[in-house]
Amino acid sequence: MSLREQIEAVPGMGALLPALEDLPPTYLVGGAVRDLLRGMRPFDLDVAVEGDALDAAETVAQRLDGEVEVHDRFGTATIVAPGLAVDFARTRRETYAAPGALPEVEPAPLEEDLRRRDFTVNAMAAGLSHDRLGELIDPLGGRADLEARVIRVLHDRSFIDDPTRLLRAVRYEVRLDASMDERTEELALEAIDGGALGTVSGKRMRVELMFLLEEEEMPSAVARICGLGIDKHMYPCLRCDPDRAAGTALGAAEVGAERSLAVLATLMVGDADALHPWLDRLAFPRPERERVARAALTGPHLAHTLRADMSDSEVHSLLHGEPVEALAVALGWGAPGEPVLRYVRDLRGATLEITGADLIAAGVAESPAVGEALEETLRRKLDGEVHGRDEELRVALAVARRTGALD
Repeated sequence: MSLREQIEAVPGMGALLPALEDLPPTYLVGGAVRDLLRGMRPFDLDVAVEGDALDAAETVAQRLDGEVEVHDRFGTATIVAPGLAVDFARTRRETYAAPGALPEVEPAPLEEDLRRRDFTVNAMAAGLSHDRLGELIDPLGGRADLEARVIRVLHDRSFIDDPTRLLRAVRYEVRLDASMDERTEELALEAIDGGALGTVSGKRMRVELMFLLEEEEMPSAVARICGLGIDKHMYPCLRCDPDRAAGTALGAAEVGAERSLAVLATLMVGDADALHPWLDRLAFPRPERERVARAALTGPHLAHTLRADMSDSEVHSLLHGEPVEALAVALGWGAPGEPVLRYVRDLRGATLEITGADLIAAGVAESPAVGEALEETLRRKLDGEVHGRDEELRVALAVARRTGALD
């Protein structure tokens, strides 16, 4: 199948291509071209316009009865229309005021736009305008490198200008079953040893790290970042354990945890003094930050505490309230799978039919004894000793009476 035919077969292109008529020259760029050349369906569509990209995006959105969101910082826009989501950007050049800083951009021809990109395999374009539909523009040899499975930077300051490319290079190595060429790896090591990772914002580093931990061949990526020394410069207390990372990824799928968060937690030393400052630097949203921290601190402990012969109430008592990422970490650290899966499948949502209000209405004084009575009753219910609302209330009142909270 020709590149033109592949483009035409991409979902949404049947609507997008006619909507580009009479606009300035437009091109499919970046990862979408790379993936099409690999015979794969692209998931992210990036369109470069040699002209006013925002005006083009507005026009296309109107023609497709869609919506457009403008991103002022880089003069880009995202169109969402029925069956289609696509990003528009003007072809541009970039300059960096300082290592690790966000780039300053200005309009430039397509070839300059391709030369500003990270690696040759991502520096290709394919024409979308009618007269150039499917034409491959590859001035930097990206197709040859893709076929040779080589990851090659485009200039010597690439990793200095944008240190997140260090993680991206590893991600593309494992995704494409490729390797950095000798010069690219030499530049990567120089940037790592020179402290380049310390010049980029924690948020940008977190985004790239999470992408890497979602890769199918993630254990190989973990081994690679450790082999290059990225781990020690990124976070000195990172554990380099690809096997444990793989086990945690499998555990995340079993318990419904967010894979990247669980794997990150399993690779982190459970030392709050070291862990929390790094999570602060990565600028996680608070809910995610708390889940990662809790999983890193408690997951290994759960792995050492869980036993296959534990009763339902013991399993519930141990795991109740833990984020599912902690359960995935426990599995990655060798916890027996049966009690964890039993908890997720049968025990996590266990509740009583009675509430504290029922006990207070029956004469139990408002006190910690109410919670204690409910906990003891739930334990007995989980172990099959209590059945039905009436029996729950009878047992709970007996427990409260024993503690002196009910006459």
